[in-house]
Amino acid sequence: MFYNVGMEKTPRVGLNIFYYGKGKGKTTAAMGLAARAAGAGMNVFILQFVKAARPAKGKTYEGGEWPLSSEIYFFENTIVDPKSKRKIGKIKNAQMGKGFVGILGDKKARAIHVQAAKDALAYAAKILKSGKYELVILDELISALELKLISQKEVIDLIRLRPSDSYLVYTGHDAFPKILAISDLASEINMIKHPYYKGILAQKGIDF
Repeated sequence: MFYNVGMEKTPRVGLNIFYYGKGKGKTTAAMGLAARAAGAGMNVFILQFVKAARPAKGKTYEGGEWPLSSEIYFFENTIVDPKSKRKIGKIKNAQMGKGFVGILGDKKARAIHVQAAKDALAYAAKILKSGKYELVILDELISALELKLISQKEVIDLIRLRPSDSYLVYTGHDAFPKILAISDLASEINMIKHPYYKGILAQKGIDF
């Protein structure tokens, strides 16, 4: 770790940040960074590819979809103490996927997943171009590429839209060399053990 004396006055240098690998913790790391950035007064936007939004009122999750991850509820309901003198940034979010693709009960036409990813790309570009957010998290962006819902060129073109003084995070499993090349910070999360292989399913509050 590297620290500077008086680092709170250090000029901001924007970064492309890539969390990837087969292990659990990529989204967890990104969400922890969102909380840290907001605590530092930054405004944050979290856009999730592949992952589905809440069902409309009166509807239920469809095959292949899974519940909204619990940290989103925390971010949406965090109350900032009005007496605090410290500026806390806002965290906004959008889930634009349609769930798992072709597995775990998914029966949607592939074209539906492709269109959802294309729509997410367009929305992410709009968010980045707006310059309103110091940190933008594109969760599962690289997963959408792995699933061939979007192209590597589209991903790289999107990453290049990042304003020079802001931070961009993207997550996925595979390390694409061209994407690694344009990343300033890349952390690989390897799986050593996972409770799933003991028959333990995802735990609320830990996995989602």
